[in-house]
Order: sequence, then structure tokens, then C-alpha cells
Amino acid sequence: MKFTCYFCVSLLVISAICGGVLAFTGFNLLLFICLNNQMIYRSFLAVTAVSALFTVYSLIAFKPFKGLK
Repeated sequence: MKFTCYFCVSLLVISAICGGVLAFTGFNLLLFICLNNQMIYRSFLAVTAVSALFTVYSLIAFKPFKGLK
């Protein structure tokens, strides 16, 4: 479970970095990393969408910030 959370967050960080590069420069870094293959590109985006949902679920279900005040 811990590995899954780390994996999902790392995918989201990679997606955010590539999105920032796209927003500021206009260069699609993620598509470049995927070697201009649309199948890999869309698969990565689909897995990232599912990992975002899992991250939200884990924050709601496990309440990691419950003890902080």
C-alpha cells in the first residue's frame, strides 16, 4: 500500500513537471518522452488519472493528517 501511494504520487509529480514545461514553453515534454507515440502518451495519461483518484481516496480513507493541528 505504501509503495502504491509513492508510485501514484511520483506519477502525479512527473505529470505536473511535464505540464509546467508545456504551459511555460509550449514544448510537450511528455509526448517527447513517449517518443511521439500516441498510444503510450494516452496510456500514461489514463494511468495518471487513475492514480490521482487513488491518491484522493487514500487521503479520505486513511486520514494521514488526522493528528496534526
